[in-house]
Amino acid sequence: MELLTLREICESIGVSRRSIQCYEKAGLMRPTARNKYGHLLYDVKAMHRAKLIKFMQDLGFRLREIKEIIDAPKEVVKEALERRIKELGEEADRLEQIIKEATEYMETLG
Repeated sequence: MELLTLREICESIGVSRRSIQCYEKAGLMRPTARNKYGHLLYDVKAMHRAKLIKFMQDLGFRLREIKEIIDAPKEVVKEALERRIKELGEEADRLEQIIKEATEYMETLG
């Protein structure tokens, strides 16, 4: 079984050490082992879980929300994702309108 260091996990998924520590503190993941120097090690499954947590954060979920749904049945996860996708679509529409209005205003300035 391949084990990765905290640094390798962070570099692989583009998060800080602090982020991984927050995931651990929230109870979302745990290190798989420690090496002889006491450094935390993670298996590939933990890396994939960290990627999923980061993805869900990118979607706008808070860590406590992620904790509620990450290990839930697929139907619960799907409902949460559908709800968030709808919210993001509404936000995109709102931002599109703001951009349109800002562009129109900019054009009046010459």
